[in-house]
Amino acid sequence: MATYKKRGNKPAKGNKVSIENQSTTAEVFNTLDETASKSEQWVEKNQKIIFGGLIAIAAVILAFLAYTKYIVEPNEKEAADELAYPKRYFEEAQNSTASVDSLYALSLNGADGKYGLVDIAENYSNTKAGNLAKYMSGIAFLKTGDYESAISYLSDFSSDDEVLAVLALGNIGDAFVEINQLEDGLKYYLDAANLNDNNFTTPLYLFRAGQLAMKLEKFDIAETSFSKIKNLYPKSDEAKFADIYIQRAQIAKK
Repeated sequence: MATYKKRGNKPAKGNKVSIENQSTTAEVFNTLDETASKSEQWVEKNQKIIFGGLIAIAAVILAFLAYTKYIVEPNEKEAADELAYPKRYFEEAQNSTASVDSLYALSLNGADGKYGLVDIAENYSNTKAGNLAKYMSGIAFLKTGDYESAISYLSDFSSDDEVLAVLALGNIGDAFVEINQLEDGLKYYLDAANLNDNNFTTPLYLFRAGQLAMKLEKFDIAETSFSKIKNLYPKSDEAKFADIYIQRAQIAKK
């Protein structure tokens, strides 16, 4: 007769692990419950402060929206409307070949009870139109020989428009040259050349920087400026004369 061994009722090997897992899970949930309970208690204790903070944030947002809608936007529109009058004379002066001092004077000072560029730049300085009025004032002062005022207004102008920003720097350079502050003029020409790389203003201001550097006997700067024009902007008008000026700078250095 065959005999069979009876299997003993030993616990499965995985039971111990399972019990440990259950214990760890219980501890985690207990910790979470405690943390949640403490958070609830903290919120309950500080609810006045929390709600007060939320109300304050909402008030700031509403105040900002109201300020934008009822103050900023109307101010922008008013400034733009005011700018239309002097802008007409400024543009006429820019496009005219005749004597333009009187036109620039009208654009700067206004007439017939209308604001000029100076008034708009002062009274609407935080608007886009007021900022543009600073640039136009600077150009008008430059064209009429008030170079210090030109520097002041153009220095106060700022713009995301890279072309206008470059021209502002370049015109400040022109104004410094006119009052014989050549070192400052050179600095602004180089700044204008380096601000926005393009085929128009970059070679233009590199050329002016090179010429001024020659006058100041800064021949390395001059040679570098003219070489950049030759190598990087060969199709520019300034490139036609680059070789001549490079040779002059090299000879002057010896």
